[in-house]
Amino acid sequence: MIVSLVMNNQIEIYQASDGQTQIEVTFEQDTVWLTQQQMAALFNQTKQNISLHINNCFKEGELSREVTVKDSLTVQLEGSRKVKRRIEYYNLDVINSRSDYVRC
Repeated sequence: MIVSLVMNNQIEIYQASDGQTQIEVTFEQDTVWLTQQQMAALFNQTKQNISLHINNCFKEGELSREVTVKDSLTVQLEGSRKVKRRIEYYNLDVINSRSDYVRC
């Protein structure tokens, strides 16, 4: 595993020993934040599987969406257009619930 830290931006990059999996991790408010897509890469699962697990955790009341999710607006180039997209980031509590792979 290779981990590099950019101190000013609070970003770490995780790379698996096979060199194929690389995930940029954001640190903010004393926790780690990942998107569903990043969690899918981290756990080698589909984004749909990650979404299902997260939604079950919220539905069962074991995790609070208000505390564990933050929205971020990002601008992406799609062809020649700039498109604004809302991206949800999930904190370490959600990531850990997925890593245990048990229903919350």
